[in-house]
Amino acid sequence: MSQRTCLSIILAAGEGTRMKSALPKVLHKIAGLPLVAHVAKAAQGAGAGDLALVVGHGAEKLRLAAEDFAPEAEIFEQKERLGTAHAVLAARAALERGHDDVLVMFGDTPLIDADALVRARQRLAQGAAVVVLGFYTDTPSGYGRLIEENGRLTAIREEKDASEEERRITFCNSGLMAISGRYALDLLGAVGNANAKGEYYLTDIVEIAGKTGLDVVAIEASFENALGINNRAELAQAENIWQKRRRHEVMMAGVTLIAPETVFFAHDTLIGADVLIEPNVWFGPNVQVASGAIIRAFSHLEGARLAAGAQVGPFARLRPGTDLKERARVGNFCEVKKAVVEEGAKVNHLTYIGDAHIGAGANIGAGTITCNYDGYSKFITEIGKGAFIGSNSSLVAPVSIGNGAYVASGSIITENVPDDALAFGRARQKTFPEKARALRARRADAAKK
Repeated sequence: MSQRTCLSIILAAGEGTRMKSALPKVLHKIAGLPLVAHVAKAAQGAGAGDLALVVGHGAEKLRLAAEDFAPEAEIFEQKERLGTAHAVLAARAALERGHDDVLVMFGDTPLIDADALVRARQRLAQGAAVVVLGFYTDTPSGYGRLIEENGRLTAIREEKDASEEERRITFCNSGLMAISGRYALDLLGAVGNANAKGEYYLTDIVEIAGKTGLDVVAIEASFENALGINNRAELAQAENIWQKRRRHEVMMAGVTLIAPETVFFAHDTLIGADVLIEPNVWFGPNVQVASGAIIRAFSHLEGARLAAGAQVGPFARLRPGTDLKERARVGNFCEVKKAVVEEGAKVNHLTYIGDAHIGAGANIGAGTITCNYDGYSKFITEIGKGAFIGSNSSLVAPVSIGNGAYVASGSIITENVPDDALAFGRARQKTFPEKARALRARRADAAKK
């Protein structure tokens, strides 16, 4: 089957009306990735070498989004909403290229599994002309029923058109379909619109193919594979299912999640074996965590890299561009952005590090901040190997602290500090004996007036 060519047509023309949103429905996100991008990813995982997106409402937004998740996809616009078969034929130019297999998918079914699509393609390779993915449910109300005879699929019956006996069928239509490229255009072209809505239904090709003697089959997939998103509640349900799947995957791969249900991954989170993740941790996009790292409770990571043995948190925020090297530590109530923290360096308490490079073994004291922004531009702070930055210091960028240098607590550093130098950047302390007593008396008198 690996030599068979495959086209995936993803119908992404759904509106966002029921989502109560100006954003097209298929651009709402699960695990930080648009619904339609999850579908495209599954298609590619099943070997679809070509993608066609059929768009309608919000076409320009979909075009722009596709540049990120599927830049190679062809975009076709369905200008009139005349049914699912009509939508597939909007991609006629792609169909005419004569792929062996055609996968028809919906942009609002983000939990479709690539394995289910592979099984559908295998049945095409074995000679089926049409393969429909179905699922079993104890509550089939609202779904089209799959009518089978002697192992062949003979019809897909919508509930409103089904007999009492057919309504008792629990094998239901997911809407996902694989079609032999050899027959696809002929079958789609034969679909009529003699129905109450006057639309062209993709499901009609099942009976059309059967009447011409072609082999039509249904294969089982899980209900999750067919879950379509139509509102925010279903979006949350799909997010929950996706997260459960991913948590299970990472734990089976050797990651320890102390409270799995409280950890949330992004679609591209990469976690090495022997990583420990404490409760209530959030991963935004583009995070990579190497083996042996520890992420403590209530931490938020996005666009960050953690090398082996690095430690983060609790209550830490790593923003895009953070790069923690081996055994580097970022502790509680710290924020790091666009900064490299070299091997063994420590940023332990109540600190902001932005646009900076911290040398190996350096220690950043509590309350330290890099003043990297002047309201117009960002500037770099360089902190050398083995440097010690005392608590409550402000490093006004651009500035360089040399290797082994020592910055006294409470300093405001505006000039470079050479290697092994000691820098004070604070006013000299003055002490006035008995002045506190006089000050309290004066304030007490003022309060009585």
